[in-house]
Parts: sequence; structure tokens; C-alpha cells
Amino acid sequence: MTLTREQALELLACHNDDEGHIRHGLAVEAAMRHFASLYGGDADDWGLAGLLHDLDWEKTESDPASHGTLSAAILDEAGAPAWLSRAVKAHAADMSGVQPETDLEKVLFTVDEMTGFVTAVALVRPGKSLQDLTVKSVKKKWKDKAFARGVDRAIVARGAEMLGKPLEWVMEETIEALRPVEREIGLGEGD
Repeated sequence: MTLTREQALELLACHNDDEGHIRHGLAVEAAMRHFASLYGGDADDWGLAGLLHDLDWEKTESDPASHGTLSAAILDEAGAPAWLSRAVKAHAADMSGVQPETDLEKVLFTVDEMTGFVTAVALVRPGKSLQDLTVKSVKKKWKDKAFARGVDRAIVARGAEMLGKPLEWVMEETIEALRPVEREIGLGEGD
């Protein structure tokens, strides 16, 4: 059985109270749909993986060792397909021990952190928008280790390497992916 987007949204809301976590799921969903088109993947499947990748975050934030694994168990209980459970575990490879193998898994591993970083960069800009955000601006903040400390830059770099793509390409495609959904993820609202 595969989940519909509506079922996935219900599942996400059932396990997450924080609006920021839901917005992050929506951001990663948009990124995954975008990257699916670049890799010849199924946009609906890739989108589901993005939407549900942090399903367990509010339960595992204080115990990250079980992050991804608990999400997979929740998905299994909901009757989700095995590929989705595996993708969710692989996005948290350092905690779950499941390494990304497919294009979907490698992209999810990479864009999870990158969407958070791009969003953080947009939030400190005057218009809080992605519409005029450039890779140059993202790279400048990337070099500032005090900015968005919670983003694990090493994971993004590892993911870009897995994909065989330069970091700048991942940045550019992530910006492009998020532009159409900026309002849904809390951006583009000005000061």
C-alpha cells in the first residue's frame, strides 16, 4: 500500500505539534519533488519521503539515536511501503546505520539539511524571500560557521559527494525547489 499525500499530512500532523517541523516537512517534500524531476523519479513517491522523513523528530529530539528508526516503525504500522521506511532510515544514516543507496535516498540525505540552511538564509534577508536569493548569498552564509549552527554542513557535503554533484549545484536546485512553496513554509512575508 502506498500512502496518499492527504494521509501523509494527517500522519505528520498526528506526530508533530510544532508548526516549524511541519513546515520543514513541506520544504523537504518540495525539494524532493523537484529533485525527482532531475533524477527521473516518481514525484509523488519522492515527495512522500520528504514530507515524512522527520515524522519522529518531536519524539526523538532528546534521543537522536532512534531518529529515523522510530519513523520507520510508525510508517510500517501505517502500512507504508518498505522503500519509504528504508528511505526514512537512510536519511538519518548516522543514527540508523542504514546507508543511502538509491538516488531517492541520497537526495533525501542531502536536501534535508540543505532545505533548513536555505530557509535560514532567506529568513535573515529583508524580504524573507527566496525569489531573489542567489547561490552566492547562500555560500557566503555557508562559510560563516556561527550561522545556522544546527545545520550539519558535513552531511550536506557528504550527500553532494554521494550524488557526484558540486555543493553549489545542490544549493541552486534547492533554492529553485523551494521558491514555489515559500509562503507555505513561512517565507516571503517581509519584515
